[in-house]
Amino acid sequence: MKKLALHWQILLGMAFGVLFAVLLIQFSWGKQVIVDWVKPFGNIFINLLKLIAVPLILASLIKGVSDLKDISKLSKMGGRTIGMYILTTVFAVSIGLVIVNIIKPGNFISEQTRTELVGNYSQDASSKIESAAKQKEAGPLQALEDIVPSNIIGASADNGNMLQVIFFAVFFGIALILIPQEQAAPVKAFFDGFNEVILKMIDIIMLAAPYGVFALLASLVAESPSLDLFKALGMYGITVLLGLLIMIGVYILLVKVLAKKSPNFFLKGISPAQLLAFSTSSSAATLPVTMERTIENLGVDDEVASFVLPIGATINMDGTSLYQAVAAVFIAQAFGMDLSFGVQLGIIATATLASIGSAAVPGAGMVMLVIVLAQAGIPEAGLALIFAIDRPLDMCRTSVNVTGDAAVSMVVAKSVNKLA
Repeated sequence: MKKLALHWQILLGMAFGVLFAVLLIQFSWGKQVIVDWVKPFGNIFINLLKLIAVPLILASLIKGVSDLKDISKLSKMGGRTIGMYILTTVFAVSIGLVIVNIIKPGNFISEQTRTELVGNYSQDASSKIESAAKQKEAGPLQALEDIVPSNIIGASADNGNMLQVIFFAVFFGIALILIPQEQAAPVKAFFDGFNEVILKMIDIIMLAAPYGVFALLASLVAESPSLDLFKALGMYGITVLLGLLIMIGVYILLVKVLAKKSPNFFLKGISPAQLLAFSTSSSAATLPVTMERTIENLGVDDEVASFVLPIGATINMDGTSLYQAVAAVFIAQAFGMDLSFGVQLGIIATATLASIGSAAVPGAGMVMLVIVLAQAGIPEAGLALIFAIDRPLDMCRTSVNVTGDAAVSMVVAKSVNKLA
């Protein structure tokens, strides 16, 4: 018998978790059973995601930066590629922040439910509040100073220092490019292999996702059995989808204005890759199809596509970074936290940098969200609020990631006169 696809397993886990909790809380002892015997498995799953965050950043980002060695031969193309990817990512995060601040999906949660949430995660929240208070007392350039670690081992010990880990990984990758190739080869081979091991660990962790979701949803319903929480979750999903649709519009505009191609030509050419990305939730798995459609149907020269698209699968995660911005602010709203303009600018920087190291596999975006939450001082336990509908949103944002890769490849190809 054919095994059920992972996303269906996760959706079933969601449904069974809610149903299980609704049935059990009808009994006086039900809530306590869920808190004592079910919730710990959800916490273990969140801990697994947090566990893999630092190794994932180091492996993916060092590999991604060191893979840019061809930039010496294709400096003109490379500069435009990286520039376009960073620009679209910053734009995506900004769109996410604007929409989530307008719709305010977290405000659909009642004060009573919010109080319960804060109570459930009070220890986690209080530590973040203390950290935020310390940051307010710091000087204007403290944030810049904090990016550079004095000890990378110490920085790696705390997910809240992820920008320091990202700085080290980028610095390491650049140095790896600059040393002689024969000396860099064994180090590069190590990190390539290390990256594959980390990706396999993510695969293994995601096998537990249906059970983790079951536990998270069951405990969420038991501890906060309020319909307004699910209404807020629905509004959160709509907010993310609206942002993703706007990003598709941005890509169409880029293709029309800069690549001089019609929206219909672009969407018709890339649609098979979009559908595959939607079904697999993996930019890496979709890459061969993306390259084929981009070269054969969108008219991008093979030399450009083979350079731009693999880089895009590693560092261009516009859909993922947009979702991270919306999710971070939504969780903050759910906990009654008011994020300042400065903190939201920090989210733009962190989500942009984190997306560069986001592995092109299912579930990696959730791991990267841990980084964004920690950096913004938002309780990571708030992941429990959004994991329930993460899989369908992951499918949508992966389609946007792939669409962005194809759009940028067309724009870059046009800029170097290699677009048919």
